Amino acid sequence: MCGVADNGKVGRQARPMMRQLVKLLLFCSLVLVGAVGLYWYEKNRSAEARLEVEVKRLEEQKKHLQQFVARLTSERRVAEVVVTDQVKQGNTVALTTLMFVEYGRDGGRLPPKFFNIKGQVAHFDAMVIKFDRGLMEHGDALRGQSLVLFYRVFGDYQAPADAFPIDEPGRAPAVYRGEAGLSAAARELEGELWREFWKLADDPKYREEKGVRVAQGESPWTYFYPDRIYTISLEAAGGLSIISKPIDGIWKELREALKRGR
Repeated sequence: MCGVADNGKVGRQARPMMRQLVKLLLFCSLVLVGAVGLYWYEKNRSAEARLEVEVKRLEEQKKHLQQFVARLTSERRVAEVVVTDQVKQGNTVALTTLMFVEYGRDGGRLPPKFFNIKGQVAHFDAMVIKFDRGLMEHGDALRGQSLVLFYRVFGDYQAPADAFPIDEPGRAPAVYRGEAGLSAAARELEGELWREFWKLADDPKYREEKGVRVAQGESPWTYFYPDRIYTISLEAAGGLSIISKPIDGIWKELREALKRGR
C-alpha cells in the first residue's frame, strides 16, 4: 500500500514538471519558428532591396542609352536657303540669287547673306568635324555632336575658285562665337580644331588626341527653285543634308518684301 501511495505521489509531482517541460519545449519551438521566420523575412527583404537597386540601375542605364541613341540619331538645322530671284536666258536659268541664313547650336542665327550664283544648281562647300561616339554618348558640351564651317558657295556655271566665301577657314564660324554654354577651355579647343582642321584630316594621332573621328570637306548640292525653302541639316554623328519644302509663312513674306524693294 505504501508503494502504491508513493508512486501516486511521485506521479502527481512529475505532472507539473512535465507541463513545465512541455511549455519550455513549446516556447523553444515558437522561438525557433520565430527566428526562422525572421531570417526568411530579412532574407527576402534583403533580396527585394537588392532587386530594387538592380531595377533602378537598369532603368538608369536604359535612360542613358535612350538619350545616347537620341543624340546619335538627331540632327539640327544649321542653315536655311531661299531663292529671292532667278534670271532666265531662254529656257535656262542663268543667274540665281540666294538668301543664306546660318543657325548656331543654340538656335541663334546670323544676319542673312545674299549670293548671286551662275545657274540653278548651288554647291555648298563645308568643313565638317565628327567626334568619337564615346564623347557623344556622354553629351560632351562641345564634342557631343558634329561641327560645320560653311566655306563657300558656287553655281554649276562657276569654277570652285570663283566661289563666294561664307565663313572664314581657320577660326570658329561666326555663328558660334559668343555662344553661351561653353567653357573657356571648350572655346579654346574649338578654335584649335578649326585652326588645325587639315592636320586633323591627315594626322590619326592628333585626331585621337582631340577625340575626333573624321575631319573632311563635304559639298551638298541641289537645284534651287523660287517656291521652296531649303534646310541644310547636320547629323549629330554624321554629315550634311539638304531638304526642301514649299515656302510659306514669314519666309514667303520676306521674299515678297525683298522683291517689292528692288
